Amino acid sequence: MIGVDSTSFLVIVATAALAGLIVTILGPRVAIPVVVVEILLGILIGPQVAGIAKLDPATNFFGNLGLGMLFFFAGYEINFERIEGEPLKLGTIGWVLSLVLAYGIAGALEAGNIVVSGLYTGSAMATTAIGTLIPILRDAGELRTRFGPYLLAAGAAGEFGPILLVTLVLSTGHPLHEALILVFFVALAVATGVLAVRTAWRGWPLLERTFETSSQLAVRLSVVLVFGLVALATQLGLDLLLGGFVAGMITRLALRGHELDIFESKLTAVGYGFLIPFFFVTSGMAFNLDQLVTNPVALLKLPMFVALFLVVRGVPALLLYRRVLPMRDRTALGVFCATELPLVVAITTLAQNVGEMRASTATALVGAAIISTLVFPLVGLRLRRDRPQEPEEPPGALAAEA
Repeated sequence: MIGVDSTSFLVIVATAALAGLIVTILGPRVAIPVVVVEILLGILIGPQVAGIAKLDPATNFFGNLGLGMLFFFAGYEINFERIEGEPLKLGTIGWVLSLVLAYGIAGALEAGNIVVSGLYTGSAMATTAIGTLIPILRDAGELRTRFGPYLLAAGAAGEFGPILLVTLVLSTGHPLHEALILVFFVALAVATGVLAVRTAWRGWPLLERTFETSSQLAVRLSVVLVFGLVALATQLGLDLLLGGFVAGMITRLALRGHELDIFESKLTAVGYGFLIPFFFVTSGMAFNLDQLVTNPVALLKLPMFVALFLVVRGVPALLLYRRVLPMRDRTALGVFCATELPLVVAITTLAQNVGEMRASTATALVGAAIISTLVFPLVGLRLRRDRPQEPEEPPGALAAEA
Protein backbone atom coordinates (compact mmCIF):
# COMPACT_ATOMS: atom_id res chain seq x y z
CA MET A 1 0.00 0.00 0.00
CA ILE A 2 1.74 3.12 -1.28
CA GLY A 3 2.08 5.85 1.32
CA VAL A 4 0.43 3.81 4.06
CA ASP A 5 2.10 1.90 6.87
CA SER A 6 -0.10 -1.17 6.56
CA THR A 7 1.41 -2.78 9.66
CA SER A 8 0.54 0.21 11.88
CA PHE A 9 -2.93 0.35 10.33
CA LEU A 10 -3.52 -3.32 11.12
CA VAL A 11 -2.19 -2.95 14.67
CA ILE A 12 -4.53 0.00 15.34
CA VAL A 13 -7.57 -1.86 14.01
CA ALA A 14 -6.63 -4.96 16.01
CA THR A 15 -6.12 -2.82 19.12
CA ALA A 16 -9.61 -1.38 18.75
CA ALA A 17 -11.00 -4.92 18.51
CA LEU A 18 -9.01 -5.97 21.57
CA ALA A 19 -10.43 -3.04 23.52
CA GLY A 20 -13.95 -4.18 22.67
CA LEU A 21 -13.09 -7.73 23.73
CA ILE A 22 -11.67 -6.57 27.07
CA VAL A 23 -14.74 -4.49 27.89
CA THR A 24 -17.04 -7.35 26.89
CA ILE A 25 -15.18 -9.83 29.09
CA LEU A 26 -15.14 -7.47 32.07
CA GLY A 27 -18.89 -7.00 31.67
CA PRO A 28 -21.24 -4.52 33.36
CA ARG A 29 -19.89 -5.13 36.86
CA VAL A 30 -16.60 -3.38 36.10
CA ALA A 31 -18.13 -1.00 33.50
CA ILE A 32 -14.90 0.57 32.24
CA PRO A 33 -15.71 2.86 29.29
CA VAL A 34 -14.35 1.31 26.10
CA VAL A 35 -12.84 4.66 25.04
CA VAL A 36 -10.54 4.55 28.05
CA VAL A 37 -9.32 1.07 27.16
CA GLU A 38 -8.74 2.25 23.59
CA ILE A 39 -6.66 5.20 24.78
CA LEU A 40 -4.62 3.13 27.24
CA LEU A 41 -3.94 0.45 24.63
CA GLY A 42 -3.04 3.22 22.17
CA ILE A 43 -0.43 4.51 24.62
CA LEU A 44 0.88 0.95 25.01
CA ILE A 45 1.32 0.26 21.28
CA GLY A 46 2.51 3.79 20.51
CA PRO A 47 6.02 5.05 19.83
CA GLN A 48 6.78 5.91 23.47
CA VAL A 49 6.12 2.43 24.89
CA ALA A 50 6.10 -0.70 22.70
CA GLY A 51 6.62 1.15 19.42
CA ILE A 52 4.75 -1.44 17.32
CA ALA A 53 2.62 1.19 15.59
CA LYS A 54 3.29 4.72 14.48
CA LEU A 55 1.31 7.74 13.40
CA ASP A 56 1.49 8.78 9.75
CA PRO A 57 -0.72 10.88 7.44
CA ALA A 58 -3.00 7.89 6.75
CA THR A 59 -3.63 7.01 10.41
CA ASN A 60 -4.09 10.68 11.30
CA PHE A 61 -6.60 10.99 8.45
CA PHE A 62 -8.70 8.09 9.73
CA GLY A 63 -8.38 9.44 13.25
CA ASN A 64 -9.86 12.75 12.08
CA LEU A 65 -12.69 10.88 10.35
CA GLY A 66 -13.36 9.16 13.66
CA LEU A 67 -13.41 12.51 15.44
CA GLY A 68 -15.94 13.80 12.92
CA MET A 69 -18.14 10.73 13.49
CA LEU A 70 -17.85 11.13 17.26
CA PHE A 71 -19.25 14.64 17.03
CA PHE A 72 -21.88 13.45 14.56
CA PHE A 73 -23.27 11.16 17.26
CA ALA A 74 -23.02 13.98 19.80
CA GLY A 75 -25.22 16.10 17.53
CA TYR A 76 -27.48 13.18 16.63
CA GLU A 77 -28.33 12.39 20.24
CA ILE A 78 -29.40 15.98 20.92
CA ASN A 79 -33.15 15.56 20.59
CA PHE A 80 -34.35 19.14 20.98
CA GLU A 81 -37.89 17.98 21.68
CA ARG A 82 -36.60 16.39 24.87
CA ILE A 83 -34.16 19.05 26.04
CA GLU A 84 -35.95 22.24 25.04
CA GLY A 85 -37.24 24.42 27.82
CA GLU A 86 -35.73 24.19 31.27
CA PRO A 87 -33.02 21.55 30.54
CA LEU A 88 -31.58 23.59 27.68
CA LYS A 89 -31.85 26.87 29.59
CA LEU A 90 -30.08 25.45 32.64
CA GLY A 91 -27.46 23.72 30.49
CA THR A 92 -26.62 26.95 28.66
CA ILE A 93 -26.47 29.05 31.84
CA GLY A 94 -24.36 26.36 33.49
CA TRP A 95 -21.81 26.40 30.68
CA VAL A 96 -21.58 30.20 30.75
CA LEU A 97 -20.93 30.05 34.51
CA SER A 98 -18.32 27.34 33.87
CA LEU A 99 -16.64 29.56 31.31
CA VAL A 100 -16.49 32.46 33.78
CA LEU A 101 -15.04 30.16 36.45
CA ALA A 102 -12.57 28.63 33.99
CA TYR A 103 -11.27 31.96 32.72
CA GLY A 104 -11.02 33.35 36.25
CA ILE A 105 -9.02 30.36 37.49
CA ALA A 106 -6.89 30.17 34.34
CA GLY A 107 -6.21 33.91 34.56
CA ALA A 108 -4.89 33.40 38.09
CA LEU A 109 -2.71 30.52 36.86
CA GLU A 110 -1.38 32.73 34.06
CA ALA A 111 -0.62 35.52 36.55
CA GLY A 112 1.33 33.01 38.60
CA ASN A 113 3.26 31.88 35.50
CA ILE A 114 1.86 28.37 35.87
CA VAL A 115 0.35 28.48 32.38
CA VAL A 116 1.17 30.62 29.34
CA SER A 117 -2.35 31.50 28.18
CA GLY A 118 -5.38 31.72 30.40
CA LEU A 119 -7.60 31.86 27.29
CA TYR A 120 -6.57 28.46 25.92
CA THR A 121 -6.26 26.78 29.31
CA GLY A 122 -9.62 28.10 30.47
CA SER A 123 -11.30 27.06 27.22
CA ALA A 124 -9.96 23.52 27.63
CA MET A 125 -11.28 23.26 31.19
CA ALA A 126 -14.82 24.38 30.26
CA THR A 127 -15.67 21.45 27.99
CA THR A 128 -17.77 18.30 28.33
CA ALA A 129 -17.22 15.11 26.35
CA ILE A 130 -20.89 14.35 25.72
CA GLY A 131 -19.98 12.44 22.56
CA THR A 132 -17.77 10.17 24.65
CA LEU A 133 -20.42 9.82 27.35
CA ILE A 134 -23.34 8.97 25.07
CA PRO A 135 -22.50 5.28 24.50
CA ILE A 136 -21.89 4.84 28.24
CA LEU A 137 -25.17 6.55 29.12
CA ARG A 138 -27.08 4.65 26.45
CA ASP A 139 -25.78 1.29 27.71
CA ALA A 140 -26.76 2.25 31.26
CA GLY A 141 -30.27 3.30 30.20
CA GLU A 142 -29.76 6.88 31.42
CA LEU A 143 -30.86 8.61 28.22
CA ARG A 144 -34.48 7.56 28.77
CA THR A 145 -34.75 8.66 32.38
CA ARG A 146 -35.89 12.04 33.67
CA PHE A 147 -32.23 12.74 34.46
CA GLY A 148 -31.20 12.14 30.83
CA PRO A 149 -32.46 15.37 29.21
CA TYR A 150 -30.75 17.54 31.83
CA LEU A 151 -27.47 15.74 31.24
CA LEU A 152 -27.82 15.84 27.45
CA ALA A 153 -28.59 19.57 27.51
CA ALA A 154 -25.68 20.35 29.85
CA GLY A 155 -23.36 18.19 27.76
CA ALA A 156 -24.55 19.73 24.48
CA ALA A 157 -23.82 23.22 25.79
CA GLY A 158 -20.45 22.05 27.14
CA GLU A 159 -19.49 20.64 23.76
CA PHE A 160 -21.11 22.95 21.21
CA GLY A 161 -20.11 26.13 23.08
CA PRO A 162 -16.38 25.27 23.08
CA ILE A 163 -16.61 24.28 19.40
CA LEU A 164 -17.81 27.80 18.65
CA LEU A 165 -14.99 29.20 20.78
CA VAL A 166 -12.45 27.18 18.83
CA THR A 167 -14.01 28.26 15.53
CA LEU A 168 -14.49 31.96 16.26
CA VAL A 169 -11.73 32.87 18.68
CA LEU A 170 -8.96 30.37 19.29
CA SER A 171 -8.14 29.29 15.73
CA THR A 172 -8.29 32.69 14.03
CA GLY A 173 -7.00 36.20 14.30
CA HIS A 174 -10.10 37.57 12.57
CA PRO A 175 -13.18 36.71 14.67
CA LEU A 176 -15.55 38.91 12.62
CA HIS A 177 -14.52 37.23 9.38
CA GLU A 178 -14.93 33.80 10.93
CA ALA A 179 -18.30 34.80 12.37
CA LEU A 180 -19.57 35.75 8.90
CA ILE A 181 -18.35 32.43 7.51
CA LEU A 182 -20.01 30.63 10.42
CA VAL A 183 -23.31 32.40 9.72
CA PHE A 184 -23.08 31.28 6.10
CA PHE A 185 -22.29 27.71 7.14
CA VAL A 186 -25.14 27.57 9.65
CA ALA A 187 -27.58 29.05 7.12
CA LEU A 188 -26.55 26.44 4.57
CA ALA A 189 -26.84 23.69 7.17
CA VAL A 190 -30.31 24.88 8.22
CA ALA A 191 -31.43 24.96 4.59
CA THR A 192 -30.13 21.42 4.18
CA GLY A 193 -32.00 20.37 7.31
CA VAL A 194 -35.28 21.92 6.13
CA LEU A 195 -34.90 20.24 2.75
CA ALA A 196 -34.16 16.93 4.46
CA VAL A 197 -37.25 17.19 6.65
CA ARG A 198 -39.55 18.06 3.72
CA THR A 199 -38.24 15.39 1.35
CA ALA A 200 -36.93 12.57 3.55
CA TRP A 201 -40.19 10.72 4.00
CA ARG A 202 -41.33 11.01 0.40
CA GLY A 203 -38.42 8.82 -0.59
CA TRP A 204 -38.14 6.91 2.66
CA PRO A 205 -39.87 3.71 1.41
CA LEU A 206 -37.11 3.44 -1.19
CA LEU A 207 -34.41 3.96 1.45
CA GLU A 208 -36.08 1.55 3.86
CA ARG A 209 -35.95 -1.23 1.28
CA THR A 210 -32.15 -0.93 1.26
CA PHE A 211 -31.68 -1.72 4.97
CA GLU A 212 -31.15 -5.42 4.33
CA THR A 213 -29.51 -5.14 0.91
CA SER A 214 -25.93 -4.58 -0.13
CA SER A 215 -26.65 -1.04 -1.34
CA GLN A 216 -27.34 0.32 2.22
CA LEU A 217 -28.43 3.58 0.60
CA ALA A 218 -29.71 5.27 3.77
CA VAL A 219 -26.44 4.64 5.61
CA ARG A 220 -24.36 5.77 2.65
CA LEU A 221 -26.31 9.01 2.36
CA SER A 222 -25.81 9.68 6.06
CA VAL A 223 -22.06 9.13 5.73
CA VAL A 224 -22.01 11.51 2.74
CA LEU A 225 -23.81 14.13 4.86
CA VAL A 226 -21.32 13.74 7.74
CA PHE A 227 -18.16 14.00 5.70
CA GLY A 228 -19.65 16.49 3.26
CA LEU A 229 -20.35 18.98 6.05
CA VAL A 230 -16.99 18.19 7.69
CA ALA A 231 -15.25 18.91 4.36
CA LEU A 232 -17.30 22.08 3.85
CA ALA A 233 -16.50 23.33 7.35
CA THR A 234 -12.81 22.63 6.80
CA GLN A 235 -12.79 24.35 3.40
CA LEU A 236 -14.46 27.41 4.94
CA GLY A 237 -11.77 27.53 7.62
CA LEU A 238 -14.08 26.27 10.37
CA ASP A 239 -13.33 23.39 12.70
CA LEU A 240 -14.21 19.90 11.46
CA LEU A 241 -15.91 19.22 14.82
CA LEU A 242 -18.58 21.76 13.88
CA GLY A 243 -19.32 19.95 10.63
CA GLY A 244 -19.77 16.60 12.35
CA PHE A 245 -21.94 18.07 15.10
CA VAL A 246 -24.24 19.90 12.67
CA ALA A 247 -24.53 16.79 10.47
CA GLY A 248 -25.76 14.84 13.48
CA MET A 249 -28.38 17.46 14.31
CA ILE A 250 -29.60 17.52 10.70
CA THR A 251 -29.94 13.74 10.62
CA ARG A 252 -31.92 13.80 13.87
CA LEU A 253 -34.12 16.56 12.45
CA ALA A 254 -34.76 14.61 9.24
CA LEU A 255 -35.75 11.52 11.24
CA ARG A 256 -37.90 13.44 13.72
CA GLY A 257 -40.80 11.27 14.83
CA HIS A 258 -39.69 8.38 12.61
CA GLU A 259 -36.52 7.15 14.34
CA LEU A 260 -35.80 3.56 13.35
CA ASP A 261 -33.72 1.28 15.56
CA ILE A 262 -32.35 -0.66 12.59
CA PHE A 263 -31.10 2.53 10.92
CA GLU A 264 -29.50 3.79 14.13
CA SER A 265 -27.85 0.41 14.72
CA LYS A 266 -26.24 0.53 11.28
CA LEU A 267 -24.92 4.06 11.82
CA THR A 268 -23.62 2.96 15.22
CA ALA A 269 -21.85 0.01 13.62
CA VAL A 270 -20.08 2.29 11.13
CA GLY A 271 -19.10 4.85 13.76
CA TYR A 272 -18.37 2.89 16.91
CA GLY A 273 -17.28 -0.25 15.09
CA PHE A 274 -14.43 1.34 13.14
CA LEU A 275 -13.92 5.09 12.83
CA ILE A 276 -14.43 6.33 16.40
CA PRO A 277 -12.17 3.65 17.98
CA PHE A 278 -9.54 4.68 15.43
CA PHE A 279 -9.60 8.22 16.82
CA PHE A 280 -9.22 7.13 20.45
CA VAL A 281 -6.44 4.61 19.75
CA THR A 282 -4.46 7.18 17.75
CA SER A 283 -5.08 9.76 20.50
CA GLY A 284 -3.44 7.36 22.95
CA MET A 285 -0.53 6.86 20.56
CA ALA A 286 -0.04 10.63 20.32
CA PHE A 287 -0.08 11.14 24.11
CA ASN A 288 3.28 12.44 25.33
CA LEU A 289 3.93 9.94 28.10
CA ASP A 290 7.64 10.81 28.33
CA GLN A 291 6.77 14.42 29.15
CA LEU A 292 4.51 13.28 31.98
CA VAL A 293 6.97 10.79 33.44
CA THR A 294 10.16 12.83 33.13
CA ASN A 295 8.78 16.32 33.87
CA PRO A 296 7.84 16.86 37.54
CA VAL A 297 5.95 20.03 36.62
CA ALA A 298 3.62 18.12 34.29
CA LEU A 299 3.13 15.44 36.92
CA LEU A 300 2.13 18.05 39.52
CA LYS A 301 -0.22 19.83 37.12
CA LEU A 302 -2.13 16.64 36.30
CA PRO A 303 -4.03 16.22 39.63
CA MET A 304 -4.55 19.98 39.74
CA PHE A 305 -6.38 19.91 36.41
CA VAL A 306 -8.44 16.88 37.43
CA ALA A 307 -9.65 18.84 40.46
CA LEU A 308 -10.24 21.97 38.38
CA PHE A 309 -12.41 20.04 35.91
CA LEU A 310 -14.67 19.15 38.82
CA VAL A 311 -14.74 22.72 40.09
CA VAL A 312 -15.37 24.38 36.71
CA ARG A 313 -18.08 22.01 35.47
CA GLY A 314 -19.33 20.57 38.76
CA VAL A 315 -20.02 23.69 40.83
CA PRO A 316 -22.57 25.19 38.39
CA ALA A 317 -24.42 21.85 38.33
CA LEU A 318 -24.66 21.80 42.12
CA LEU A 319 -25.94 25.38 42.25
CA LEU A 320 -28.27 25.65 39.26
CA TYR A 321 -30.25 22.42 39.48
CA ARG A 322 -31.37 22.63 43.12
CA ARG A 323 -35.02 23.09 42.15
CA VAL A 324 -35.22 20.21 39.68
CA LEU A 325 -32.77 17.54 40.88
CA PRO A 326 -31.95 16.07 44.31
CA MET A 327 -28.43 16.45 45.68
CA ARG A 328 -27.31 12.98 44.60
CA ASP A 329 -28.39 13.60 41.01
CA ARG A 330 -26.83 17.08 40.96
CA THR A 331 -23.55 15.55 42.09
CA ALA A 332 -23.80 12.89 39.37
CA LEU A 333 -24.58 15.59 36.80
CA GLY A 334 -21.54 17.63 37.87
CA VAL A 335 -19.28 14.58 37.67
CA PHE A 336 -20.57 13.63 34.22
CA CYS A 337 -20.16 17.21 32.98
CA ALA A 338 -16.55 17.23 34.21
CA THR A 339 -15.73 14.34 31.85
CA GLU A 340 -13.53 15.85 29.14
CA LEU A 341 -11.35 14.56 26.35
CA PRO A 342 -11.78 15.21 22.59
CA LEU A 343 -11.97 19.00 22.81
CA VAL A 344 -9.13 19.08 25.33
CA VAL A 345 -6.96 17.25 22.78
CA ALA A 346 -8.06 19.67 20.03
CA ILE A 347 -7.54 22.84 22.08
CA THR A 348 -4.15 21.82 23.53
CA THR A 349 -2.91 20.84 20.06
CA LEU A 350 -4.02 24.20 18.69
CA ALA A 351 -2.47 26.08 21.61
CA GLN A 352 0.89 24.36 21.18
CA ASN A 353 0.88 25.05 17.44
CA VAL A 354 0.56 28.80 18.07
CA GLY A 355 3.02 28.80 20.99
CA GLU A 356 0.39 29.57 23.66
CA MET A 357 0.86 26.44 25.79
CA ARG A 358 3.86 24.62 27.25
CA ALA A 359 4.27 20.91 26.55
CA SER A 360 3.98 20.20 30.28
CA THR A 361 0.62 21.96 30.48
CA ALA A 362 -0.73 20.24 27.36
CA THR A 363 0.36 16.82 28.60
CA ALA A 364 -1.13 17.44 32.04
CA LEU A 365 -4.45 18.64 30.56
CA VAL A 366 -4.74 15.63 28.23
CA GLY A 367 -3.68 13.28 31.02
CA ALA A 368 -6.29 14.81 33.33
CA ALA A 369 -8.89 14.45 30.59
CA ILE A 370 -8.01 10.76 30.20
CA ILE A 371 -8.36 10.29 33.96
CA SER A 372 -11.69 12.12 33.92
CA THR A 373 -12.95 9.81 31.17
CA LEU A 374 -11.82 6.76 33.13
CA VAL A 375 -13.05 7.76 36.59
CA PHE A 376 -15.88 10.28 36.37
CA PRO A 377 -18.41 8.21 34.37
CA LEU A 378 -17.92 5.33 36.82
CA VAL A 379 -18.53 7.68 39.76
CA GLY A 380 -21.56 9.21 38.06
CA LEU A 381 -23.07 5.80 37.28
CA ARG A 382 -22.45 4.64 40.85
CA LEU A 383 -24.26 7.72 42.18
CA ARG A 384 -27.17 6.97 39.87
CA ARG A 385 -27.17 3.20 40.40
CA ASP A 386 -28.83 3.28 43.81
CA ARG A 387 -31.45 5.85 42.85
CA PRO A 388 -35.16 5.06 43.17
CA GLN A 389 -36.60 3.55 39.99
CA GLU A 390 -37.58 6.33 37.57
CA PRO A 391 -40.22 6.05 34.87
CA GLU A 392 -39.09 6.64 31.30
CA GLU A 393 -39.88 10.11 30.02
CA PRO A 394 -41.66 10.30 26.67
CA PRO A 395 -40.21 12.77 24.15
CA GLY A 396 -41.29 16.32 24.81
CA ALA A 397 -42.48 15.57 28.37
CA LEU A 398 -39.90 17.82 29.97
CA ALA A 399 -40.57 20.57 27.50
CA ALA A 400 -44.27 20.39 28.35
CA GLU A 401 -43.47 20.62 32.07
CA ALA A 402 -41.23 23.64 31.47
